[in-house]
Amino acid sequence: MAEKNSLKSLVVDPLNDNNPITVQVLGICSALAITVQLKPAIVMALSVMVVTAFSNLIISLLRNLIPNRIRIIVQLVVVAALVILVDQVLKAFAYDVSKQLSVFVGLIITNCIVMGRLEAFALANPPGKSFMDGIGNGLGYGVILVLVAFFRELLGSGKLLGFEVLGHKGATIADSTGLYAMGYENNGLMLLSPMALIVVGLIIWAQRAKNRKLIEN
Repeated sequence: MAEKNSLKSLVVDPLNDNNPITVQVLGICSALAITVQLKPAIVMALSVMVVTAFSNLIISLLRNLIPNRIRIIVQLVVVAALVILVDQVLKAFAYDVSKQLSVFVGLIITNCIVMGRLEAFALANPPGKSFMDGIGNGLGYGVILVLVAFFRELLGSGKLLGFEVLGHKGATIADSTGLYAMGYENNGLMLLSPMALIVVGLIIWAQRAKNRKLIEN
């Protein structure tokens, strides 16, 4: 039972109490770059989760064989190989999203969350726990990315996953439907990169308002 609870906490804790973005303040750059639309944010979140989980698993399996002096190099090689694999899969099966993500898939190699979990957890824990830790931190990262992208795409373009959800915006109010027929206008500021930081900041504020123990003294 204790083992089961331990594995559960590895997945659940990063979703809130130990979230890699809002609590550990890691992986902020991609929250700025690829959260204008929901679809690339979801794909990026899944990509990071896969890389984090399997790099944790591989490094944990090799942890007793890796000389301490070259551990960072070995970690980078493992992460780079997984990122290349993910990138090729995206190009083969989701080419349009791959083009949208551009170089940011490759930059997963330098993502602080991935390297941080390898150093802090995978090198000191068995494969099963390390894999679940990677899944948990990948999910925690992904939840914030998806939340930020949800608000930015909805308020910035009136769409979600490319579909018009607030109505159709015509050339005039008379030609428009939904909220646009009542004079609603998209907030173009939401599509600018600095707004991602503001949205993340609001999420951090809401999280700490609900969970007071996260407030730093």
